Amino acid sequence: MPKQFFLLLSVVLTLLACSKTEVSLTPTPIIKTLNINSVQVNRIGLTSSTTLYGIAIKTFPVIKIVFSDTINLKSLNTSAITWGGTIGSNYSAAIGENPKTLLITSTVLPAALSAYTLTINSGSNLGGNISASFSANFITQIDSTAKFPTLSDDDLLTKIQQQTLHYFTDYAHPISGMARERLNSGETVTTGGTGFGLMAVLAGINRGFVTRTVGYTLINKVVTFLNEKADKFHGAYPHWMNGSTGKVIPFSTKDDGGDLVETAYLMQGLLTVNEYFNSGSVVEKAMCDTIQKLWKNVEWDWYRQNGQNTLYWHWSPDYAWAINMPIAGYDEALIVYVLAAASPTHPITKSVYDLGWAKSGAIRNGKLFEGITLPLGSDYGGPLFFAHYSFLGLDPRKLSDQYANYWVQNVAHSQINNRYCIRNPQNNYGYSADSWGLTASDISTGYTASSPTNDVGTIAPTAALSSFPYTPTESMKAARFFYYQLGDKLWSDYGLKDAFNLNQCWFASSYLAIDQGPVVVMIENYRSQLLWNLFMQNSDVKNGLNSLGFSY
Repeated sequence: MPKQFFLLLSVVLTLLACSKTEVSLTPTPIIKTLNINSVQVNRIGLTSSTTLYGIAIKTFPVIKIVFSDTINLKSLNTSAITWGGTIGSNYSAAIGENPKTLLITSTVLPAALSAYTLTINSGSNLGGNISASFSANFITQIDSTAKFPTLSDDDLLTKIQQQTLHYFTDYAHPISGMARERLNSGETVTTGGTGFGLMAVLAGINRGFVTRTVGYTLINKVVTFLNEKADKFHGAYPHWMNGSTGKVIPFSTKDDGGDLVETAYLMQGLLTVNEYFNSGSVVEKAMCDTIQKLWKNVEWDWYRQNGQNTLYWHWSPDYAWAINMPIAGYDEALIVYVLAAASPTHPITKSVYDLGWAKSGAIRNGKLFEGITLPLGSDYGGPLFFAHYSFLGLDPRKLSDQYANYWVQNVAHSQINNRYCIRNPQNNYGYSADSWGLTASDISTGYTASSPTNDVGTIAPTAALSSFPYTPTESMKAARFFYYQLGDKLWSDYGLKDAFNLNQCWFASSYLAIDQGPVVVMIENYRSQLLWNLFMQNSDVKNGLNSLGFSY
């Protein structure tokens, strides 16, 4: 037994000795963890998931990244640290003031008003393991260089009017002559936008952009189409029509009939045309006779929906009064009640105005906003088109009733909008005394009625430009900025495009009739009062204002 025991022990010891020589004693390398302690772009701190605005465009930007441990530049994976846009991985890299700091300098100058994303991916890089990814955005500066030769302010206004008018001449529907709803809307023409466009053509004749004959021919095409082809619903026109056939194009499922507000905008334009041409040639007078027929056919009182003391916006032959939307102030529709009272055939009474539109005085506001008293309407005044659409022809300079002085109202509304944008409580990039104006327009995700209480960071040039009569100094600043500073992105065939949002570096590609028309008309009212003077000399309009208790 002892001999066997010693033999077994010898075998075990031999095996242990052999296994000992085969076990590796080399330690596994430890990869250091690299935490990102800070990131700066041009010495401005940047945190993950944020956006930095106003990055310089005339110098090569420098990114400084400080890590928690030393880094090895020879192990840099350039594809894991990128600048989006035109820069990408086009940069040079160097160690900063200490071995924990990486300096990245772009080798490409960034473009003006462009968005870039700095991305630092997690994982193996720089001789360690970056523990967490980093991503942040930055927006570059506005290029302050003038994009076009400098003009006098007066010549700039002429240029803006002339270029914008092309929307209603060159882009008019070839069959009806009516204004298309927007760029690329094909057969869809718009009733209210056409009314605005008719007044813009008169401004164009006055300025010599088109001859009287050319202007008459275009307007007469519209009048003939409205008389002979266009669908009418108790004398009112739909919001949209087919520009070739005149058949209604539904604005929404149940909005496939008369739209009294759009009809009022159209009639405002037609009555202004009537005053311009009614003492002209035989054919011009004949056109005015047709306008009178269209005007007298509108059954304003029928839109009281069975005799109620308010007017209703819509009526459909298929859905009747299903939308059931009263026209109640204070908003863009004051002109509806003025024209309804002015009708020589289907007028409303003052009680409809007082109880329906004025809501027994509830349209009054009287509070201070941006240090300015607002007589009427919702807080901060709402979108600026409230001060434009009804007042393309209706002259607010001396206009008053028991509720307000409308010059005071519109000046206050415009100044509040301007001062809000200057104060810029939401810190929207690009808002300033030069870049302001909140109203209904396209936005990057669709369409909205922007205002100080619905501020999505989008400025529409029509807001400031159509406010020229109310805020001439402030509007001129905006006109210069839009044309000279942003003109390479905003200026095109039909004047200034619809809107822009510098938070997103977004510029609309669109034009809308209801935004382009007021630009031409309200600048003309500022310069010569042409459209105001024409509309206000109409005898029916005077009768309507008198019946509602206005002084003017």
